[in-house]
Amino acid sequence: MKDWVIGVMGGSGLYDLDGLSDRETLRLESPWGAPSDDLVTGTLEGVRLVFLPRHGQGHRIPPSAINARANIDVLKRAGCTDLVSVSAVGSLREDLPPGTFVVVDQFIDRTVARPASFFGPGLVAHVSMADPVCPSLSSAAATAARAAGAVTVEGGVYVAIEGPQFSTRAESELYRAWGCSVIGMTAMPEARLAREAELPYASVCMVTDYDCWRADTAHVEVAGVLATMKANAETARRMLTELARGLPQARPASPIDTGLDQAIVTDPSTWDPVLAGKLAGICPRRFSPGALG
Repeated sequence: MKDWVIGVMGGSGLYDLDGLSDRETLRLESPWGAPSDDLVTGTLEGVRLVFLPRHGQGHRIPPSAINARANIDVLKRAGCTDLVSVSAVGSLREDLPPGTFVVVDQFIDRTVARPASFFGPGLVAHVSMADPVCPSLSSAAATAARAAGAVTVEGGVYVAIEGPQFSTRAESELYRAWGCSVIGMTAMPEARLAREAELPYASVCMVTDYDCWRADTAHVEVAGVLATMKANAETARRMLTELARGLPQARPASPIDTGLDQAIVTDPSTWDPVLAGKLAGICPRRFSPGALG
């Protein structure tokens, strides 16, 4: 068995994983509320995977109602060492047609109604988000996507909007002017929370459509999106198999693994004990009762 435990956040169209041996369903509780669904764990190519459908089975949870804090918390409690996000997105560039996989490396957050941090009054931390993804994990995911047959682009800017509506044409043109590559509704605050939970994060974006900026495809139609989404999901499953197969036996240490050591600014003598107890799930080495004692 390899040293990795890969958490997989399945986006629109990816609600389950095939080919897992020792498959088991886990129902974990979180002090941050209910996660999107039960976790499914098993082994794939010698790597333990922990899968969570971001929108829940049957796609019953809209973007603004996803409890990202609970999702990240239970994935960390399940032993995940790294997190791969798979999501459906719209394209903001002519050279990123439907069917393209974009492994993004930057985000612009336009969400407004979602808790964006595990920390708060009584225990303050400021993690660095200058480079919000793990470069080595992202590179491995891109290599795996190519091996799975996807046209794959490494690097790009993901603009996260609140939704659930798609953009206006003026908004779409604005995001293009900002240099954004793809548009979606779920990567934020997920990427921020993954960093606070000391989880190296990679974001694999499956393009389903051109956003409404393009004259020939001025309206995003759900029927067309769903057809492309189904094909993308099959490729994403193959990508995850290739990713597991390609990972080295030993997982190298990452600076993200201990990122909170440089981020917590509140004096431990004044920590809010209730909040510290809730944080034990994302960082037991700092906030578990034994560590506090």
